[in-house]
Amino acid sequence: QVQLEESGGGLMQAGASLRLSCTASARTLDGYAMGWFRQAPGKEREFVAAIRWNTGVTAYGDTVKGRFTISRDTSKNIFYLQVNRLKAEDTAVYTCAAGGALRLTSEYRYWGQGTQVTVSS
Repeated sequence: QVQLEESGGGLMQAGASLRLSCTASARTLDGYAMGWFRQAPGKEREFVAAIRWNTGVTAYGDTVKGRFTISRDTSKNIFYLQVNRLKAEDTAVYTCAAGGALRLTSEYRYWGQGTQVTVSS
């Protein structure tokens, strides 16, 4: 069982930077893939990034490479999504999740509630 809680969303200006946090509560996170997903209005949920908790191996969605960085702090059980040079199209609900495979949405078993990010231009 993994409980997840996001923080750091809000109303942002285009071009700004943003860091989302996801605090995880579990007996252990070893072996889990910790991921970020987003869903914009009227669109399907999209894989953004993921990190393997115990190795730090990362993966990114094709549409976010270069501006997004996922990282983790194993001492605090928190993982982050750094977003630079925000664009209006980054507006979405961002949700963190824990699962078994880095890129496969269907493999994620535990989900946070999501945090809204709105980018104004």
